[in-house]
Amino acid sequence: MISDGDFIRLSYTAKLEDGTIVDTTDEEVAKEHGIYNENARYGDIYAVIGKGHILPGLEEDIKGKEVGYKGTVEIPPEKAFGEYNPELKDTFSINRFKERPEIGQRVRIGDRIGTVERIVGRRVIVDFNHPLAGKKIIFEYEIKEKLEKPEDKIKALFVIHTGIDVKDVKIEGEKAIVEVSSDVYLNQLFLIGRYRAVKEIFEATDIKEIEIIERFEREQELLKLGEELKETEKEEASEEEKEESESEEKEESKEEA
Repeated sequence: MISDGDFIRLSYTAKLEDGTIVDTTDEEVAKEHGIYNENARYGDIYAVIGKGHILPGLEEDIKGKEVGYKGTVEIPPEKAFGEYNPELKDTFSINRFKERPEIGQRVRIGDRIGTVERIVGRRVIVDFNHPLAGKKIIFEYEIKEKLEKPEDKIKALFVIHTGIDVKDVKIEGEKAIVEVSSDVYLNQLFLIGRYRAVKEIFEATDIKEIEIIERFEREQELLKLGEELKETEKEEASEEEKEESESEEKEESKEEA
């Protein structure tokens, strides 16, 4: 039976009352319904019950269930993304934005993220309600697994807080050695999220020390370098073609003159 503190792995598809799918762990479903995000991580997600990793209404429904459970739950706004608050709107000068915003665009203002609702002259009205605020969300979900090994819990916490699947985790006494790919330090989410992951690892396990290491493999790095060089060559060739085209256009203009 699932209870507070349990680490679980689950899959889900979330939809509105009219059947519109708004989120899913299934890549094919996302593509089919036009919500695919190439930067998103698809596949089962992890959650620690009682830690707020998933919506309150979904977490409440999961408690008391067993691994293997498949079901549907309707979550009211107050236990999903909150009631819609008309006061959560603000107006900004268009000069506040680096590029001209568009209606419907998601923007960050300070530490807040909102949606551009209207543009009136040089004033931009931004709605800071969650896009799904005030809506009932219907979840179809399956509880796939309850994690027991500390290695699996550590991997799960890195996915939860950084969106990254670590390559390997080894436990040596009270020390955890976490191996990551060589490019994760270019990922801003990883740089910020690793601290939250480490904090929860200390809280949820008997681990006293965590070492995060990068592994560079010769063949993999050479392959990556080759791909980067090819991309650079393409960009240079494209730039040369552009310059040649502009030069030819100038010559033609001179001849016509």
